[in-house]
Amino acid sequence: MAIERIAILGTGLIGASAGMALRARGFKGAIAGWDPKREEAGTARGMGEIGEIETDTVTLAKESDVIVLAGPVLTMLDWLERLAPVLGPHQLVTDVGSVKGALCARAEGRYNGPKQPGFLPGHPMAGKELGGAAHASADLFEGAVWLFVEPEGVEQRSAKAAELAQEWRAWVAKLGCRVLDTDPVRHDVLCAWISHLPQMVSTALSALLEEQFEADADLLPIGGRALKEMTRLGASPFSMWRDIAQTNTEAIANSLLALEQRLAHIRENLKTPELREEFARANEFRLGNSPKKS
Repeated sequence: MAIERIAILGTGLIGASAGMALRARGFKGAIAGWDPKREEAGTARGMGEIGEIETDTVTLAKESDVIVLAGPVLTMLDWLERLAPVLGPHQLVTDVGSVKGALCARAEGRYNGPKQPGFLPGHPMAGKELGGAAHASADLFEGAVWLFVEPEGVEQRSAKAAELAQEWRAWVAKLGCRVLDTDPVRHDVLCAWISHLPQMVSTALSALLEEQFEADADLLPIGGRALKEMTRLGASPFSMWRDIAQTNTEAIANSLLALEQRLAHIRENLKTPELREEFARANEFRLGNSPKKS
């Protein structure tokens, strides 16, 4: 076993869940954590899966085989820069961030060289609308897709870092995930459409309803399941989505513009056959009957 000690920087929902899932699936090595919020770190340790909580990220990282970055994107960009000079080619840094282009750009020249630490960008397509270690679960990743991005020049990675990367991939599969590879540009465009756009739509709808009905206590029950599902992501914390919006701006803006145009098309055709066609296309996508999928 190449991985004997894992450091999780950021013990919120994803970080704490990763620690819990690793332990539940048989990881016997040490799992240590760090979080800027002491209460989060304490909650994560109280769950029993993260055995140690450190106060210094650099010391924690230097003593670990695999370092998992599990904070906001801008924080991870800073970690990549700070950790590169103190880590060696016998170590691997990975992450769980929702944006990859900015991370790969920051890592370029600092990681994956023969005498540099390895970097394997990753992104589990899993989560909840409520963050924090208190909502963590060992089953959070079960059945989810975990995307990996291999940066340019990865073939120069040291043999030890390459071994760690392969073992980390194997552990991700043991967590119950389907492992897929993509490139950073494709990743960010894809996530803008399937993850970031739904968040922005739910946020906008929730904010609009708040303004229109002034938090009427009877609104959600009247709306039923449909409204609850459409506004569920409206409870997501701004602290996480701020960084995603700032680092994947172009792709998110493009998807929002396309949706604005589609909504305008629907608005202009509420009384025409085009509305039926729009529903037909939506049904094909949702029910999996699109000719493009056959």
